[in-house]
Amino acid sequence: EAGTAGTAGGGQAIVWRNVVLMGLLHLGAVYALSLVPRAHILTLLWAYFCFLMTALGVTAGAHRLWSHRSYKAKLPLRIFLAAANSMAFQNDIYEWSRDHRVHHKYSETDADPHNARRGFFFSHIGWLFVRKHRDVIEKGRKLDFTDLLDDPVVRFQRKYYKSSVVLMCFVIPTVVPWYLWGESLWNAYFLASILRYTISLNVTWLVNSAAHMYGNRPYDKNINPRQNTLVTLGAIGEGFHNYHHTFPFDYSASELGLKFNPTTWFIDFMFWLGLVTDRKQAPKEMIQARKERTGDGSA
Repeated sequence: EAGTAGTAGGGQAIVWRNVVLMGLLHLGAVYALSLVPRAHILTLLWAYFCFLMTALGVTAGAHRLWSHRSYKAKLPLRIFLAAANSMAFQNDIYEWSRDHRVHHKYSETDADPHNARRGFFFSHIGWLFVRKHRDVIEKGRKLDFTDLLDDPVVRFQRKYYKSSVVLMCFVIPTVVPWYLWGESLWNAYFLASILRYTISLNVTWLVNSAAHMYGNRPYDKNINPRQNTLVTLGAIGEGFHNYHHTFPFDYSASELGLKFNPTTWFIDFMFWLGLVTDRKQAPKEMIQARKERTGDGSA
């Protein structure tokens, strides 16, 4: 297939709009760092709170609940997670979950939307700069996503996605510090919205890039995903990636007993409140047998 100017590997056309927008977003985030010393301490705490909410919308919501069905959530929790997911602004729940299921089924092939075999940059952000590889689209069509659209919360968020993103990702993070403690709209916008959004994007992307390249493989040495402590810290519990790709149905996305997994703590707390049921887990014997059979011996 002949490549032309404006196409990348595999004949994938570059999406210049995404390149420009992501470039501007990251420039805005770098500028936002200069505002930190001048901001109200409450604004910085609010930005961090928004970051945690953003992360949960992805980790507990789009990832563990909707993509993997690793637990069941009652309506109020699903509404909260959908709102938090709009704050994350990483495509609506349906699209995110669809891409993620394709990623698991066809991991590290051309049908994987962020195939880590194409290098760190591609699996981190580069995949968003090009049109999807035709294998992603063709093989993705063969999977069943009807369960996602059976959820009225997913349908509602998809229908009103743009307005929900404007409200959750930009308006609320900006207006709260201004209204409640007199922060300037400028500072609030750049810190609680732009900087928070940029950091949360990169933390999520590190699961696709760093956690597919750096770390040990105690559960399955034959696959790329690895256990990565730094990714775990940033992505509130999503860095136990060798485990997660070995046992994708486990609601904890890690072997219980591994200490740091705030997303699991959140799901457990919601279980205690009665908003979560049917948490799926891999039995200890199954985990141990798998480690012995395919692990790299590191754990």
